[in-house]
Amino acid sequence: MWSIGEIKARGKEAFKANYWKSVIVAFILSLLTAGSSAATRNETGSEDVKESLLAADPMVLQIIAGGLFAIIIVSLLLRIFVFNPLQVGGYQFFKKNVTEGHATLGTIGEGFSGYRHTFITLLLRDIFLGLWCCLLIIPGLIKSYSYRMVPYIIKDNPELSATEVITKSRKMMDGNKWRAFLLDLSFIGWLLLSLITLGIVGLLWTNPYMQNTNAALYQELSKNN
Repeated sequence: MWSIGEIKARGKEAFKANYWKSVIVAFILSLLTAGSSAATRNETGSEDVKESLLAADPMVLQIIAGGLFAIIIVSLLLRIFVFNPLQVGGYQFFKKNVTEGHATLGTIGEGFSGYRHTFITLLLRDIFLGLWCCLLIIPGLIKSYSYRMVPYIIKDNPELSATEVITKSRKMMDGNKWRAFLLDLSFIGWLLLSLITLGIVGLLWTNPYMQNTNAALYQELSKNN
C-alpha cells in the first residue's frame, strides 16, 4: 500500500530536479483548466444586471444570448479538439519527469500524436463525467477520481480502446480513491497560501508540485496493474 508521504516525496524530488519546466507546463495546464471551467460556468451577474436585461429590447436580448451561446460553443470545441490533447501532453511531461528524471517542453506536443484515439477517449470521459455530475455533485466527484488516470493510460497503452482506457483507470483507482482524496487534501495549506498570495505561490510551487505528485501516484499504481 502506497503512503501519501512517499508519493509526495517522489513528486517533490522530480519537481526540484526540473523546476522551471515543471512550472511552465503546470501553468499551461492551469490555463486549460480555467478555460474549460469558463465554458461550463453560469455567471448570471448581479440583480441589477438581471433587471436591466429583463427591461432591454428583445432584439438586444437575442444578440446577447446568441453571443453567449457562441462563446460557450467555441469554448467547448477548444476543449474537445485542443485542450484535451494538450492535457494528455502535459500529463505525459510530468510522467516522464517522474519516471525518467527529466522531460523536455516538447513532450507537451505528444498529446497530438495518435490524435483520433486521444480525441475519442477524452470526449467519452468528459461525457461520462458530465452525466455523473448531472446526478449529484458527490457521484461526479467520485467518478472524477475513477477517471483520474485516463490521460496517462492513453499513451502507455495505445492498443486499448477508449472504453478500455476508461475501464483500466477505474480499476487502477479501485480502493485508491479515498487515499487519492487525502493526498489532494494534504496540499490544502499550499492551496490556501496560493490564494493569499493571489496565485503566486500556486504558479511557482503548488501547481507543479501537485502535478509531479499526481504523476508519481500514477507510477505507483501502474506497478500493480
